[in-house]
Amino acid sequence: MISGRSLEAGTALITGAFGAAVVISSLDNGIGWSAAGVDAGTFPFIVGLIILSGSIFNLVQGWLQARDVILRPSELKRLAALFVPAVIYVGVIPLIGMYVASALYVFGALTWHKRGALLFAGISAIATALALYLIFELTFQISLPRGALGDALGF
Repeated sequence: MISGRSLEAGTALITGAFGAAVVISSLDNGIGWSAAGVDAGTFPFIVGLIILSGSIFNLVQGWLQARDVILRPSELKRLAALFVPAVIYVGVIPLIGMYVASALYVFGALTWHKRGALLFAGISAIATALALYLIFELTFQISLPRGALGDALGF
């Protein structure tokens, strides 16, 4: 079970870490004024400070306001049913490529939620891979990752 306080704290810490990373990386680019005008890191530095400030505010507010349990085990299972396949999808892209991974993800998601609509899921999966190819490779001429399998087959 996850309480509102721990959920707020976790979210604030994640966004705060992102804000801190933006602030630190913008220092490498330089902040302030130079002979050419505003340095390249000034705007990201300000944005990072805003993100970091908002995260600290959310951390304090979340800690001060005690809340009941927000996510129960049954809700965590439903959340995991959406999150775990997405993590697997992102993890297999370097291995099998974007096209095959996307087709498998769409096929799996549709068969899981539609409970056996294999023909519809298959057509949708092929259409997704084809649309990705047409949009990115042909239209914008951006090569999507083909994965180790694609490299081994010479694609």
